[in-house]
Amino acid sequence: MSIEYIRSFIAQDMSIVDNVIREKLHSHVLLIRQVSEYIINSGGKRLRPALVILSAGAFGYSGKFHYNLAAVIEFIHTATLLHDDVVDESELRRNRETANALFGNAASVLVGDFLYSRAFQMMVEVDNMRVMQVLADATNTIAEGEVLQLLNCRDPQVSEENYLQVIRFKTAKLFEAASRLGAILGNATSEEENAMAVYGMHLGTAFQLVDDMLDYSGNNHDIGKNLGDDLTEGKPTLPLIYAMRMGTQEQADIIRKAIEDGGKDGFQPVLNVIRQTAALEYAKKCAEAEVTTAVAAIATLPDSENKKCLLQLASFAVTRNH
Repeated sequence: MSIEYIRSFIAQDMSIVDNVIREKLHSHVLLIRQVSEYIINSGGKRLRPALVILSAGAFGYSGKFHYNLAAVIEFIHTATLLHDDVVDESELRRNRETANALFGNAASVLVGDFLYSRAFQMMVEVDNMRVMQVLADATNTIAEGEVLQLLNCRDPQVSEENYLQVIRFKTAKLFEAASRLGAILGNATSEEENAMAVYGMHLGTAFQLVDDMLDYSGNNHDIGKNLGDDLTEGKPTLPLIYAMRMGTQEQADIIRKAIEDGGKDGFQPVLNVIRQTAALEYAKKCAEAEVTTAVAAIATLPDSENKKCLLQLASFAVTRNH
């Protein structure tokens, strides 16, 4: 089973989700429509909404609310991208200009706010207090993660534990929420719901670990952004943290200075240290450990095509190059 099989398996469902997204993007304000459609139509893996669909299917859900919630998850994710690109002053995402580069920072921030508020309008329509609680908690945790990441920028003293906390909050929390929502809709037991949440949390962590690896091992076209952007922004990601811990004092100083300066000028020397200390191999092992935990969490779920797809997503998390 491949990622292409998963896309094919849920293609009809995801087509409905895309229709919901287009419908709910409607606004009488032209600029909102322009920016929203530019971001939503600019590609992306749609992994988080796919998790809602697959999770709901794994528990035999046969209603239609999972389409709305999949769109809600995508809106929340897109809003965070809009805000992140402004904070990071990013110019490229998914091989296209970022919305802030094209439309300006003010438009990006405000349209991000529109997407958040539209998401909350949609979740109210589901009329399920548990669903609202999960999404409200998730958005709050994500905001905390974004602030934590901001505090960590240009700080070479960030520990691996603090780095992982940012990932759990900023990235993995939405994966967790997406996986949990499908279980809630499918009337899963509390144990099954928690199992899906654990799966989503560790899957999301693995995805971010691999993303941070690819910033030092991928290529611009595959990852859809400029290689070394994390270093330019002064982000102390796991490859840097590990390389500083395992390298010589001289090697650690090279990375420390690059994080503090936040410039691309030091990229090649930093890359050399990362390779010399096997930092990417360490990050890969950490990602694989997260996937092992994710897979174990849903081992007792009844066998189904949906479960097989969830397991394959876990494999894809650590084998992808984009």
